[in-house]
Amino acid sequence: MLVVENLTRQYGARRAVDGVSLRIERGSFVGVIGRSGAGKSTLLRMLNRLADPTEGRILYDGLDVTALRGRRLREWRGRCAMIFQQFNLVGRLDVMTNVLMGRLNHAPAHRSLLKLWSAEDKALALAALESFDMGTFAANRADALSGGQQQRVAIARALVQEPEIILADEPVASLDPRNTRLVMDALAEANKRYGITVLCNLHSLDLARAYCDRLIGLSAGRLVFDGRGFDLTEDVAQTLYRLEAGEVMDRPPAPPLPEPGAQPVRAAARLGA
Repeated sequence: MLVVENLTRQYGARRAVDGVSLRIERGSFVGVIGRSGAGKSTLLRMLNRLADPTEGRILYDGLDVTALRGRRLREWRGRCAMIFQQFNLVGRLDVMTNVLMGRLNHAPAHRSLLKLWSAEDKALALAALESFDMGTFAANRADALSGGQQQRVAIARALVQEPEIILADEPVASLDPRNTRLVMDALAEANKRYGITVLCNLHSLDLARAYCDRLIGLSAGRLVFDGRGFDLTEDVAQTLYRLEAGEVMDRPPAPPLPEPGAQPVRAAARLGA
């Protein structure tokens, strides 16, 4: 179990994350929701220790993650894989090599530097790609792929780390609807097939409801919602997003208000009655 106790990250006078406490069960798929600047990315980066907490602790099965340094910290990052919005692939390298980068913690340094990957590592990487319908692209340069394809390669790379947790930071923010679905399906597959705990920052509430077992809502760095999708009413969405609630719930925008002094247009008049 992942336990967060009073986690805080302060930048000058501003608290990006403010006293967040959580317990995340193994094998769950958790959506982290909230406005831009709510603290979602900072929270995930602290869990991976890419950012250090100002206060509080992170515990995983009794291990104090906030106290890790050096080799033990690198081992933790291998167990807690990170997926970024911008994919973080090496564009000039082929897809297979990018995925094999996820095996760096499992191979001697001299072997990985010389790209002397074992047959087992290569088989694992190809299996990960094929599980996301990307096996036929193994020899292609990463920068020749679409955004959705690159993100699936990034998920395959995370998978070959053999992680216990995947942290996905806005993984579909720049993707079209079709690729959004493919990437979210890939994360769901990693969660359901391999039992990997997934924490995923999302902007769309409809997407969060469709894929996540549990939703965590942040506002100004504070935890303001923790529940299931059906608990997320429009009132709660307004608390989280204010005027953005309609947009993130994928509802059409409200019609514009009439000009001052203008007469309301009746439905019959609009139809030419």
